[in-house]
Amino acid sequence: MAGQWDIFCAVVDNYGDIGVTLRLARQLVAEQGVAVRLWVDDLRSLQPLCPATSLTEPQQWLEGVEVRAWTVEATADVVPGEVVIEAFACELPATFIAAMAAQPRPPLWLNLEYLSAEDWVAGCHALPSPQPSGLRKFFFFPGFTEGTGGLLREGDLLACRDALQADVAARTAFLERLGVTLQAGARLISLFAYENTGLGEWLEAMAGGEEAVQLLVPQGRIQAQLQDWLGVAAMQPGQVWQRGCLQVQLLSFMEQGDYDRLLWCCDFNAVRGEDSFVRAQWAARPLLWHIYQQAEDAHWDKLEAFLGLYVEGLSEPAALALLGLWRAWNAGQGMGPAWQVLQPHWLELAEHARQWSARKAAYPDLATALAQFYRNSLSCAA
Repeated sequence: MAGQWDIFCAVVDNYGDIGVTLRLARQLVAEQGVAVRLWVDDLRSLQPLCPATSLTEPQQWLEGVEVRAWTVEATADVVPGEVVIEAFACELPATFIAAMAAQPRPPLWLNLEYLSAEDWVAGCHALPSPQPSGLRKFFFFPGFTEGTGGLLREGDLLACRDALQADVAARTAFLERLGVTLQAGARLISLFAYENTGLGEWLEAMAGGEEAVQLLVPQGRIQAQLQDWLGVAAMQPGQVWQRGCLQVQLLSFMEQGDYDRLLWCCDFNAVRGEDSFVRAQWAARPLLWHIYQQAEDAHWDKLEAFLGLYVEGLSEPAALALLGLWRAWNAGQGMGPAWQVLQPHWLELAEHARQWSARKAAYPDLATALAQFYRNSLSCAA
């Protein structure tokens, strides 16, 4: 499918917005055969995820994607592509919208929404919204159920995951490249989270447990609290600390492919936001989600909506243990008891995570769904 697509990303904070749009742009180029211009208003947030990014070049090509520094001036003389995606309700420049309206065949205008498991999502997915410009904008919702836009998933992702998880030598070599030496018999856990007052209690529970745990922590917002618990003034990637049965190691921030592989290697993944949340589900390992906090506690509705889907098929004791852990983590308290309650259900939760991944993979992925929606729009316009 040839053509030019424009994706606009306004970086709010963290790496979720740019992480999702970068993955989507790469997949559209590689698998759908379209040319993609990714407009980013903060190249500094892109660089950690894609180290080849130049902070000074307003136009550059990264892994097949044309990346443009998003300024009003840069978009002024650009002919819009056949599809224009504004990611997560970012606002397009008025001049660009006018250029869209001036095209002989106006572009398909999509607002790619945040991921949610709430019931209303399927009913709102793909609905049009008439705009003052005379154009129509469609709401496109990623999701976990039929009737939504699906989840980001590259065509070879699960095969690559399975190959790595089945190859002990390859996993060991990858972790050694990250500076990690595996402890025999230790449970391997990754931790990527926002600041969380429940961290200390969880660390104490792991340190005082009966099983050896290796905790791998990519650099991020949780680092300051981790330093406080360890009682150290600073942490450098590669450093290792031992407290009881818990070994803690700080890792450098890594590009997206390596982060995926880290998740595949671990036995349990604590993740945050949207991008790492989805990637942890494709890892087919038990996970713990730290949802982005919203005003008036609106995030709790989203958390409970996902949990309602995710626990389906679990035994009641395992479901209650998982619910207790996720709620404790997001409330920032009660992690010690919740972690202990979870332990007897480890094997069931591991099998459930693999089954969940397989069920979600039965739906079309997000990039494929977007491409099909575009093809359908051409058929309707013909």
